[in-house]
Amino acid sequence: VQLQASGGGLVQAGGSLRLSCAASGRTEDTFGMGWFRRAPGKEREFVGAVTYSGGPLLYADSVTGRFTISRDNVKHTVYLQMNDLKPEDAAVYYCASSSWWSGSYSGGYGSWGQGTQVTVSS
Repeated sequence: VQLQASGGGLVQAGGSLRLSCAASGRTEDTFGMGWFRRAPGKEREFVGAVTYSGGPLLYADSVTGRFTISRDNVKHTVYLQMNDLKPEDAAVYYCASSSWWSGSYSGGYGSWGQGTQVTVSS
């Protein structure tokens, strides 16, 4: 499966962005979809994940209450709505897909998108 992430950009602290991740190819391998991020000088970290049915949802503590994952299975697209963005949310955001539920375990995801940059100004 090929994943194309988009929607990143520059936003002021407190602002919002919506990232999209469009899947093509073997979309049957997108049962589990996850979002991860990597900030400069830091390791990649889990942001959130969703199953094909839209639940269960799993979020990192740092984004709970501010970020929301959803998916449109007709469009084979997963979204990450990010509200109340903070400077510490700045990172390259990656989407990933798994043919099963991988949750926060990055090793369970077989396909990764190219990443989209999110910059948050204070």
